[in-house]
Amino acid sequence: MPKDRFDIHQHITNQIVTAIERGAGEFCLPWHRAAGAIMRPVNVASKKAYQGVNILALWAESELRGLGSGLWGTYKQWAEAGAQVRKGEKAAYVVFYKEYEIADADDADGDLETRLFARATPVFAAEQVDGYALPMAPLSADPVATNAMAEAFIAATGAVIGFGGSRACYRPSTDSIQLPPREAFIGTATSSPTEAFYSTLFHELTHWTAAVARCNRELGKRFGDDAYAMEELVAELGAAFLCADLGITSTPRADHAQYLSSWLGVLKADKKAIFATASKASEAVRFLNAASVCA
Repeated sequence: MPKDRFDIHQHITNQIVTAIERGAGEFCLPWHRAAGAIMRPVNVASKKAYQGVNILALWAESELRGLGSGLWGTYKQWAEAGAQVRKGEKAAYVVFYKEYEIADADDADGDLETRLFARATPVFAAEQVDGYALPMAPLSADPVATNAMAEAFIAATGAVIGFGGSRACYRPSTDSIQLPPREAFIGTATSSPTEAFYSTLFHELTHWTAAVARCNRELGKRFGDDAYAMEELVAELGAAFLCADLGITSTPRADHAQYLSSWLGVLKADKKAIFATASKASEAVRFLNAASVCA
């Protein structure tokens, strides 16, 4: 690879690492919001939510720049929407993969093989353009009320969930989730008890998808190994994605501070680690969404 070629994997990895390090004192990851509901970044042209690592990249950019619309598009897409990107605005980057056929050097017959190549695409947020009126955000519901949509979603997955004790966990031996009683969840300055409850439940529900019969992920053997640390990050991302989809604010979990150094070590050692982790989290959410639709 030429030295001057833009490396999208390294760019986004550096972006996520910087965001995590910047917020490490209060354990505020890029996908956690100080207040209000979060949402997945959405493309202005397709109206579809971004997927995988692009969610993290755009959340990190939004936090860094103080952007809150969650609406993004390329220069051309904004022009087609009747808007103009302001002069001097700095683009964020998302990544897409394209298939290319190239000659197989090991094949004497000259057959072609298909490879995936990452393509970086610059995008701009709605706050960076003129001539586009953002829709008015609806008034938020009572933050301590039970979220009926989330309850229906959780029930539709078929996961066995028990309540009691003082810790939240997924138990592979019984293929079940254990949570403290609902009344044990307390609010903070930036989250309600209900938000803390659902964020925690979605974290464990993402772990639940790791079973062989579901998404078949390696859970890790012990605290401190890379598989354990990255599965925790998969679960944290899955919870964040679900909270965004269902209109619930994600809240940091204090027990995850112990995984922070492991996450940073893995991300720094492998520039593609965050891509793989975000992909696994998206796969888990797709599995849970499919279960909800089929129920």
